[in-house]
Amino acid sequence: MKKLSYFILKCFGWEAIVCGEIPQKSVICFAPHTSNLDFIIGKLFSWSIGRQFSFLMKKSWFVFPLGYFLKAAGGIPVDRSKSNATVQQMIEAFATHKCFHLAIAPEGTRSWVSRWKKGFYHIASGADVPIELAYIDYEKKQIGIRKLLYPSANISSDLYEIQQFYQNISPRYPEKFNSVIF
Repeated sequence: MKKLSYFILKCFGWEAIVCGEIPQKSVICFAPHTSNLDFIIGKLFSWSIGRQFSFLMKKSWFVFPLGYFLKAAGGIPVDRSKSNATVQQMIEAFATHKCFHLAIAPEGTRSWVSRWKKGFYHIASGADVPIELAYIDYEKKQIGIRKLLYPSANISSDLYEIQQFYQNISPRYPEKFNSVIF
């Protein structure tokens, strides 16, 4: 699967980039997320680098037969219509796995939002795992993980650093992306 996924990305002109160490556990902050195509390219990327990423996705997508594929691909359904203590559930998931990588699109949707949701940060902080900053740049045709950030006691400083990382990334639909976190 690794070589095939890499080949498919290359055929469509995409470059996969991974810099630095690969931790045993991490929250992967994936942005910008403005298109359903992001998911397909993202899964090809994860397979091409030989890593399995779990991901949170709206529960309504987990219907037959698509639900079987999404769960097999690492999908975790989330019911966004009510508060389900998702942050705490994911912190517990990190505690029960030796190796676990959870990809989260902090925008929470493919549409424009005034600010990002911070659950990805609270999960990483609560689980005491690093945040890998992953991106998809349609202008450069690059997808990758370029930075590893360990949550500190200064959430404002950390979120500012994350926000700066995404300033020059080109989404598929620029009008749908807002890199403002707080």
